[in-house]
Amino acid sequence: MNVNERLLDYAERLSTALQTVDPKQLAQAYCKLKSAYLSRRDVYVCGNGGSLSMSENFVVGHGKGLQYDTDLNPRIQSLTSGPLISAIANDVGYDYIFSYQIEMKGNQDDVLIAISASGNSPNIIKALATAKEKELITIAFVGFDGGKAKEIADIVIHVEEDNYGIIEDAHQSVMHILAQSLREEFHSEKKALKL
Repeated sequence: MNVNERLLDYAERLSTALQTVDPKQLAQAYCKLKSAYLSRRDVYVCGNGGSLSMSENFVVGHGKGLQYDTDLNPRIQSLTSGPLISAIANDVGYDYIFSYQIEMKGNQDDVLIAISASGNSPNIIKALATAKEKELITIAFVGFDGGKAKEIADIVIHVEEDNYGIIEDAHQSVMHILAQSLREEFHSEKKALKL
């Protein structure tokens, strides 16, 4: 397959992958995020590798993005601070880099968004389990067969695909869709809505 054929194949598979997201789960994620932002509950986001980058981009889109042209003021943070996760990894273990922070910061009815293409990353599973114990609302973004995360999380954004790039791009698209839908619903008209 040459690069132009790859482009067409990728675009078709990405479109198909997005259509595998369960609309009921997407609507539930939207409602839980909206409720958290309105009630000023803390929202935590985590992931590894490419998903770590997406967790930080989620904070940009749902933090600065929502505050820019709505009256929402989300309390949202990524659990991926380099110095903090390296300290936890060094002193406690890499599998605990997110769960340790949830133990420190998380409260009942806060929200944890865990991003993992495989759904099986040990630190993601521990984060979800700890969040459940502390009665946080858990949302997992997963691919492939959903892994263990699909069984643990309250709400699952499952992209049924087996290509990491397509899964990550679909996850990123859904994150933008959630942010843009919230911005449209809560647009304050103080500034022009730029989606």
